Amino acid sequence: MSDETADLNELPKAYEPQKVEERWYAAWLEANCFHGDEESSKPPYSIVIPPPNVTGILHLGHVLNNTIQDILARRARQEGKEVLWLPGTDHAGIATQTKVERQLREEEGKTRREIGREAFLEKVWAWKEKHGGIIINQLKRLGCSCDWDRERFTMDEDYSQWVSHVFTELFKQGLIYRGKRMVNWCPVSLTALSDEEVIMKPQRSKLYYMKYEVVDSPGEFIEIATTRPETLMGDVAVAVNPKDERWGQYVGRKVRRPFPDAEIPVIADDHVDPEFGTGALKITPAHDKADFEIGTRHDLEILDILHPDGTINCPELPDLDGLDRFVARKKAAKILEERGILLKVEEHENNVGFSERADVPIEPRISMQWFLKYPCVDEAANAVADGEIKYRPERWAKTYAQWLGNIQDWCISRQLWWGHRIPVWYRKEKAFELKEAESLALADMDAGDIYVGEVPPAEGDWVQDEDVLDTWFSSWLWPFATMSKVGENSATLQKFYPTTDLVTGPDIIFFWVARMVMAGFRFEEQLPFKNVFFTSIVRDLKGRKMSKSLGNSPDPVDLMDKYGADGLRFGLMRIAPVGTDVKFDEAQIEEGRNFANKIYNACRLRLMAGAGSGLEMPPLEKLRPYHLDILTKLDGLSESLEASFAEYKFNELTAALYEFLWSQFCDQFLEAVKRDFRDEADGETREVSVAIFDIVMARYLQLLHPFMPHLTEELSARMGYLPDGEFVMKAELPAGKLLPDVPAEAAYANQVYETAGRLRNLKAEYNLATRKDVKFVVKKAADWLMAEADVLAFLSGAAAVEADDSFEAPKGTPLAVTGLGEFFLPLEGLIDVESEKRRLDKEIEKLEKEVTKCLKKLQNPKFVENAKPEVVQTEKDRHATWLEKLNQMRELRDALGD
Repeated sequence: MSDETADLNELPKAYEPQKVEERWYAAWLEANCFHGDEESSKPPYSIVIPPPNVTGILHLGHVLNNTIQDILARRARQEGKEVLWLPGTDHAGIATQTKVERQLREEEGKTRREIGREAFLEKVWAWKEKHGGIIINQLKRLGCSCDWDRERFTMDEDYSQWVSHVFTELFKQGLIYRGKRMVNWCPVSLTALSDEEVIMKPQRSKLYYMKYEVVDSPGEFIEIATTRPETLMGDVAVAVNPKDERWGQYVGRKVRRPFPDAEIPVIADDHVDPEFGTGALKITPAHDKADFEIGTRHDLEILDILHPDGTINCPELPDLDGLDRFVARKKAAKILEERGILLKVEEHENNVGFSERADVPIEPRISMQWFLKYPCVDEAANAVADGEIKYRPERWAKTYAQWLGNIQDWCISRQLWWGHRIPVWYRKEKAFELKEAESLALADMDAGDIYVGEVPPAEGDWVQDEDVLDTWFSSWLWPFATMSKVGENSATLQKFYPTTDLVTGPDIIFFWVARMVMAGFRFEEQLPFKNVFFTSIVRDLKGRKMSKSLGNSPDPVDLMDKYGADGLRFGLMRIAPVGTDVKFDEAQIEEGRNFANKIYNACRLRLMAGAGSGLEMPPLEKLRPYHLDILTKLDGLSESLEASFAEYKFNELTAALYEFLWSQFCDQFLEAVKRDFRDEADGETREVSVAIFDIVMARYLQLLHPFMPHLTEELSARMGYLPDGEFVMKAELPAGKLLPDVPAEAAYANQVYETAGRLRNLKAEYNLATRKDVKFVVKKAADWLMAEADVLAFLSGAAAVEADDSFEAPKGTPLAVTGLGEFFLPLEGLIDVESEKRRLDKEIEKLEKEVTKCLKKLQNPKFVENAKPEVVQTEKDRHATWLEKLNQMRELRDALGD
């Protein structure tokens, strides 16, 4: 900051956040302010960033999540801790490969298989190098104080070594195996997905009713219902519940599948729901999980009639073969109708699983995949149940426990090329046979025909498995694999692991959080973090999720250009309550910018008084109630912030910071002492008020710093609150209170503020709000009041406040009874009383008409009985409002006499 010295005379007229933010971020980087020193003797605080997609761009969810992390990291530094906020990015297997494949098709008209694996991966790495830094630079723009020298990428060499090591270890333990299973298949990404990568969505579907002829009784039919007539070619049975008397006579007999023509058995199974459709179900084991389980129990044939891309694979039926599954659905229904087999079609609502990435319905599919039996499940469950790991909000602990209690083996293989290739090799001469084997596990390794290891086999002719690992298989190692190499107990790991906090979204509690806990116990023998804060989902004002297609998702960079990064951070945190969704309102971001301007302008006002004498507290006897009051309130703010930080209540923190600065400091204290900053003010008076301003503002800027880091650094430097070359972000919060023993006089200030408000309202009631020549006469005044009469008069917008217990108020003189006395507002010479009476009479007449109009409606039975409840309530509210105003006007009129 050498070119921008902290000169009190150099605070520009207008605050320009973009220039200030760029300058201070560069200064922090140059001074290495974000580095976490593993050799430090300070207590550690660590947090790892949930790695965003390497080719992603910043959205409001990122802003919320990373602002919270930055707040926690900056606050920890202020508490004297050695902080490591470790950043990095995720290779995002499906998302990144999909983008590069699309580019390849559009630019070269080719598929990845046409150019080959090696050439395709070169293109992916080129894409990563071109687009990979965008989101990191955007996080820097937001002000994130990450230790960028430690930035990690899940495809880095050291990190990849961890992934291979973990796979190898778990395989050798017998926890990883390969087998043919029913998996979730994405027909767009052409890969298997884990259950956690499938999003269930309610859909308006159709239920098709059809009839299958009984083979041994021509002309007799069993009626069945299905949502998927396009899979009829894969039917191998019709199933009914053994307790369903309607169909019991058909069990053991056969019905005729319409196309391709085949005889299939009728079977009984307890898992058939008699209430669904007709109670008779067509069984297609290859394309439905429930059907697959029924097929397994009854040893039924599996007929796969879909290609991997979701098109029909049935050459025996040319009318459907090759069609997209949804086109084939309509075509199959038409064929059934033409044959007289389709009975009816009903609207039907059901939940359909969608691929999280491709946003298309997934296909249940029999496929050869690698699976993991989760390690350390009990340890992971107990860590949260016993409070070793605390979840905020706490309700997510129950969700976590339920998932762990019903956990299924994890499908960890993906049919992709971008990612960590599975570290399994097959002897070339046995490769085809082993790849097609029904299952593969540790025992097969002993035969010498497969090799599983962290490095390729040194000798022989081997072929590596084609698949890559699920991206989450690398991410679940993130807390410790980012801090050390395999087999290395690094100084960073020793100092900063386990981490202190994790900030993430509840939507990845299964994908990531639960798995990290298991990995931490398995590979580091301890939990990976102590606290998990689940952020809210950012929605628009209508409650809809942010979406480009809806046009309701503003670009955070545009918001920072418009309002500044600090404005965006503070505005967003004000509307981020714990445990409920955030309803985004750009007006709140604008308010964040306005708040920055308010602080800035308060400091500019302070400069009217010239240089201060440092941050030394003046003698207590020289402090007026307003000085004592603001010091006491700042001490209270510090205590409330500490309590809110302990509970991770970020919107409470911002609300308290906002209320203090805007209302208590600017609207009250600063208004009370602003005349002290003028040239004509007494020297000692000015010196005391300047000192209190500086003491309070310096401490307040420290408290605000985690939320608005750039602004607070700028003002602290410009106002001379820190020695040259020092940073607010590196300064520890002072211990103790500014005012340990609060004198009784501190309470006087609030009484003056409250009374001034009452007196301003009294003026406004008589249209005197802008008149500064009024005076108030007070009777029965508090014994200390006249010492503060000048401030009370100034705050009330009056020329004077005079005490006179003998004052005889003329009839109609406005009066305000307060805790400080009875305040009269003499109207002589201020208003024409007769004219004011006439004005009030007219106003009362208008209000009486409005009240009567509302009453007529509310007393009309037809209106009350037929109108919507909310319309009736609106009318009641209007009546109450008009009546309140009428009573106020009548009181004013009565005060003026006849």
